[in-house]
Amino acid sequence: MAKRAGLIAGVCMWALAVVSAAAPDAEHDDVPRYNADGRLTFPSSYREWIFLSSGLGMSYSAEGAGAADPSFTNVFVSPSAYRSFQRTGTWPDKTMLVLEVRASRSRGSINQGGHFQTDLNAVEVEVKDQSRFAGKWAFFGFGDGTGPAKQIPTAASCYSCHAANGAVDNTFVQFYPTMLAVAKTRGTIRPQNANER
Repeated sequence: MAKRAGLIAGVCMWALAVVSAAAPDAEHDDVPRYNADGRLTFPSSYREWIFLSSGLGMSYSAEGAGAADPSFTNVFVSPSAYRSFQRTGTWPDKTMLVLEVRASRSRGSINQGGHFQTDLNAVEVEVKDQSRFAGKWAFFGFGDGTGPAKQIPTAASCYSCHAANGAVDNTFVQFYPTMLAVAKTRGTIRPQNANER
């Protein structure tokens, strides 16, 4: 009887190991992986990562402001990078931040005011990979959330904008309130962003 129970337990442990290996979870899907062409594979478990912040109708130019149904932007970061930032106030190598862009509506169901999120419009990923990218950071656009994705060319405005305006290490920590507090405590925020609230 004990032998049979041991055999059943062994089979169960083996099955669990196979399932775990076949289906990556948030902890094992949180470092960048590339295919043979250098395209970034889609981090499919990103919605299980750490949620940093959500913006509504954000625009970095006056022309883009004021849409009737503005987009929501949700930002997630890989769990290991989040834990490291909490300790150090900077992003470790292999950090991935996911920007999810969703449409919004103001009328629907019982809602009569404000806005709520609807369809997925795009997913973009910012990756810190110092051995792969000359500028340490790179951007990838996944469109509606499929992959793998090619790197966005370094001539794109996102590179110069993040380099010039990112409060910490090429990232817009100034828009992530909980991380902004950490950066201020750790003294890693750029001087021009020190008064951000």
